[in-house]
This record gives sequence, structure tokens and C-alpha cells, in this order.
Amino acid sequence: MAKIMFSFVILLHGLIHILGFVKVFNLAQIDQLTQEISKPVGMLWLLSSILFLLVLVFYLNQNQMWWKIGAIAVTLSQILIILSWSDAKFGTIANIIIIVPIIISIADHLPGSYQNQFKTEVEKRLNQDTDEALLREEDIAHLPPPVQKYLRCTGAIGKEKVYNFRAVFQGQFKPRPDSKYLDVTAIQYNFFDQPARIFFMESSMYGIPIEGLHRYVGSTASMQIKIASLFEVVNARGPEMNRSETVTLFNDMCFLAPAALIDKNIKWQGIDSTTVTATYTNQGNTIKATLFFNEDGELINFSSEDRSESADGKSFVNYKWSTPIGDYQDFDGRKLASHGQAVWHKPEGEHIYAKLRLRQINYNYDEVEWFK
Repeated sequence: MAKIMFSFVILLHGLIHILGFVKVFNLAQIDQLTQEISKPVGMLWLLSSILFLLVLVFYLNQNQMWWKIGAIAVTLSQILIILSWSDAKFGTIANIIIIVPIIISIADHLPGSYQNQFKTEVEKRLNQDTDEALLREEDIAHLPPPVQKYLRCTGAIGKEKVYNFRAVFQGQFKPRPDSKYLDVTAIQYNFFDQPARIFFMESSMYGIPIEGLHRYVGSTASMQIKIASLFEVVNARGPEMNRSETVTLFNDMCFLAPAALIDKNIKWQGIDSTTVTATYTNQGNTIKATLFFNEDGELINFSSEDRSESADGKSFVNYKWSTPIGDYQDFDGRKLASHGQAVWHKPEGEHIYAKLRLRQINYNYDEVEWFK
């Protein structure tokens, strides 16, 4: 709805600018414009109208040129409004409405923006030397039977071992149990030789953009959230964050990169034919988790007691955390769960705070690619 309203403002504002051109060249009677306008200025009114219509086209097509042209259009428009202030002063309101998203878009492209931090972190880790060895039965012989069955079920055997992946998600996020779900889009890159997880999420509330950046590099993790690409409201760090993101990193391996479960840093213990526990260590951060499979060999749930929730990035509360997954589909020859939830198990009840659907995944990727 916010996008529709913003598009309407751009369209209407752009069309109104034609009136200055129409008046100057006597194409119609425009009684609303009482001040004299020269022909050169009249041409500028037409140019401004054309620029706003271009802004609308690029905006609707998600072309990054929209905000660059928009900055020029708003600047020219405001100059013309000042020149005809008594007749056109209310056009300033429309310019203010349009300039706010432009400022946000400019902030998104500054060197310190979350988008650029994300891309920089990913670029550092791409193009590392990797071989093209295939995952074979002997590589999984040490794993508990349910995990072996899972790797066969996903089609990992006979395909390249996984050194990294790029994944894109769409879904919903619910910050608090009493809040409404927000639509979200997320992109992430995970690396396994030198473990790292770079995750970016975008959403909006009441038309105001919200961005989140999770980084887990080496032994250190952080979670940062900005409103309108300008105001940072959460910056979570510390030992609890490091341990929590270690759980998330291992969860990603289980859910999105089953071939990576041969990692020597995972210690397995079988419970029964459909349940195993695992202890995963990454650079001093050690976590435990339980994996649940169905009779077909599909992973259906993951739970851990080693993850903590933080609403403000300062205080952390430990709860059981689980991620039920399902709806297995083919992703370029690999069978993966396409849908998952993230659940906090609190004393007052379960809080399903995220529902995500996997839209795209690429393995052993060698370039930084933003949302498609």
C-alpha cells in the first residue's frame, strides 16, 4: 500500500508540473497560475514533469536510477516552486514526501551502509581456492545412520562438496509475541572452510524501511538493525551473541548445506533411528543441538538450548530455540526444505517469530549478487 501511495504522489506531482508549460504556450486556460512565467522557465516545468515520470518508471521497475533522477527532479521542482511561490507553494509538500525515500536510498549506498558492509564482507571471502571434489559414500561413513540417510535423501552424494552458498528468502517476521507479522526479504552468504555467515534482511513498518545485518566472522558475531537506513536501534555483540550465532551457523549447515555436515568440528551422537545430537565448535564457541528426522530421511526439526534472545542488543535471555522445516523441493538437483519457522519456547508459550521460504540457493558461488 505504501508503494502504491508513493507512486501516486510521484505521478500526480509530475503531471501537475505540465501546467506551467501549458500556461506559457497557451495550450489551455490555467486560471490557477496567476504569475507570469517565461518560455524558458515553462520548458523547465515540462522537463521537471518528464523527470518525475521517469522516476516513477524506474521506481516501479526497482531500478536504482530512480533515486538519482529523483534527486534532480525534486531540486528542479523546488526551484520552480520558489519562483512561482504564491501559486505553487503547496507543491513543496509533495517534494518533501518524495525526498524522504530518496534520502533513505542515498543512505543505503553510502560506504557505511548495511548493504555495502554486507557486500564488502562477502567479497573478502569469495574466490578462495577450492577443489571440485565430489561428496562420496566414504566421506559420510563416520556419521550416524539418520544423518547419512538425510544426505542421501537430499541428493548430496555424487555432487560437489559445499564450500559456500548464497541463499535468498521471503517471509514474515514478528518482533514481539503481541505484534503483527512484517513481510521480509533476506539474503545471506555462508562460508565453511573459514566459517562465516553474512545475513541481510529488509522489511518495513508503516512504510518506514527496516534493515538488519547479522555478521558472524571468525569467533565474533553481531546483529545490527536500522530504521530508515539512518537510525541504528540495535547493535548486539558479546559472548551471548557469539554463542547464539554459532547455533544459527550450525542450523544453516543442517537446513541449507547438508553436504557440509561432514565437518570435522561436529561431534555426533545417535539417539535412535530418527534423532541425533550434535556438538559443534567454531573458534572457541561450542554449542549443542538435537536434530529430528522423519522415516523418509528428511530433517524436520532442529532444537538447541544455547541460543539467547535480545530485543535491545544489550540484555540477553536464554530460551530453547527450534526451527521446524518442511515442504521439500528440488533446488538445482538438491532436495531441500523450502519452508521453515524460527520458534522461541518461552515459559508463557511458543513465539513463532519468523516464517521463511527459500526462494533461491546457489552453491560454491564466486560473485556478490544482490536480490534479483
